[in-house]
Amino acid sequence: MNDFSESDPIFLKLGGSLLTDKTEFEQIRQDVLSRVAGEISAARDVNPTLRLVLGHGSGSFGHVHASQHGTRIGVKTAAEWAGFTAVSDSALRLNRIVVKALLQAGVPAISLSPSASVVVQDGVVQSMATESISAALDAGLVPVIHGDVAFDHVRGGTILSTEEVMGFLVTRLKPRAILLAGETRGVYDTQGEVIAHITPQNFDAIKGALGGSRGADVTGGMAAKVQDVLDLAVSRPEMQVVIFGGLEPGIIKSCLTENEFKTGTVITAA
Repeated sequence: MNDFSESDPIFLKLGGSLLTDKTEFEQIRQDVLSRVAGEISAARDVNPTLRLVLGHGSGSFGHVHASQHGTRIGVKTAAEWAGFTAVSDSALRLNRIVVKALLQAGVPAISLSPSASVVVQDGVVQSMATESISAALDAGLVPVIHGDVAFDHVRGGTILSTEEVMGFLVTRLKPRAILLAGETRGVYDTQGEVIAHITPQNFDAIKGALGGSRGADVTGGMAAKVQDVLDLAVSRPEMQVVIFGGLEPGIIKSCLTENEFKTGTVITAA
């Protein structure tokens, strides 16, 4: 990792594929969630000054409803708005489960849902209230954001992924790293091996090997996520993005406390 100030936060996203079984409707992986919450707590014990912004995907909760109602592409009719509220309810239900597990593990987590303040124009975040996130970090708390519905000036309503929300926050909060913990050990090539390093220079050569997502995912699966985080890395060249598997016990604590990333796929601007 580069030499950053301790005041620079780390963004950690817990993927929907990690926390839920995306092939089963609203099925939480409680054992994984409890272990991950414990590892985050342990990392804070090792480094009490750790400034962590935590995000999580929607997995088999919000994605299923969003896919059924086509919420990502736009919301206009009464039926589509009813679907919009169903997606919101499902995403928030998972959020409460995640925050409860964190609190039980001793992590002072507070939920800050993006939909309450974000302004979106045709799927692109234009503004978002970040003062509460900064205040939570300054108070020693762990703000928790998540994939969420959003009102959109063009589409009426839409869906924002956790990566898109974090992408907006990058230039405001200036994280030293973004850690994306999912079900897989990283980004795989055509032989099923983890690609150690992705940059703008080699992305075109490997993007054909990137697939979609196991189960419902209205935000595009792995290929879209790699493109999104590559754009983030380019926007802040001193930052590293790591896509790794969160199923291995101890790996999340290690990533939050060690100075080098020794797992997964590292994505950088050069």
